[in-house]
Amino acid sequence: MDRREFVGKVLLSGTAVSVAPTLSVAGEAGAVRIVGVSCSPREGKTTATAIKAALEEAKKVDKRITTTLMDLGGSNFSGWTGQPQKDKDDFDLILPQLRDPIPYGLIIGSPVYFRSMSALCKAFLERLAVLRKPKLLLGDKPVGVLAVGSYRNGGQELVIEQIQTAMLCHKMMVVGGKPPALQGATLWNKYKDDITKDEFGIESARKLGARVAEAALRLAAK
Repeated sequence: MDRREFVGKVLLSGTAVSVAPTLSVAGEAGAVRIVGVSCSPREGKTTATAIKAALEEAKKVDKRITTTLMDLGGSNFSGWTGQPQKDKDDFDLILPQLRDPIPYGLIIGSPVYFRSMSALCKAFLERLAVLRKPKLLLGDKPVGVLAVGSYRNGGQELVIEQIQTAMLCHKMMVVGGKPPALQGATLWNKYKDDITKDEFGIESARKLGARVAEAALRLAAK
């Protein structure tokens, strides 16, 4: 995937994109930016739709909230090798979205594959290791997690816990949802990829987005 293709995949609201010389996002003065990351290899499908719902709800919390949806479907990059990557891959296009500037909050979503996160999600989380040195760039930022499964009890909460555990390595503040989905947002892909028909799941995604926005605003106030 080249730079132009990636920019076309990133759905932005309240932000401006520049692709020269590097991909960057700059919000308005005083903006509190929240980034949602869909870690499904299926571009524009259920996980991306759920992340979008969470971000839309986040924007309703306060006019200062701006959002960026990063759909990683179709991206090609490997996991962490234990040392800096020598060869460039699609993660080089993703990384600027997460540190130029550093977002005030993250919402990460993954489909459930064999009761675990997707391989793409695992690679993404591993590659975030570059944000841990020389200092923890994501430290003290709120992170919320959602998962989409083929069954109502298909392992969504296991995936949420796996992603939350990884983000604790960045000293991020784990943010849950609101009743009845306290751990995060759990969605059920029962209706042939129309995740909006899962009213319970979509509502849990919206509540998660609101909670992350509230936490991000408290951070910004400091």
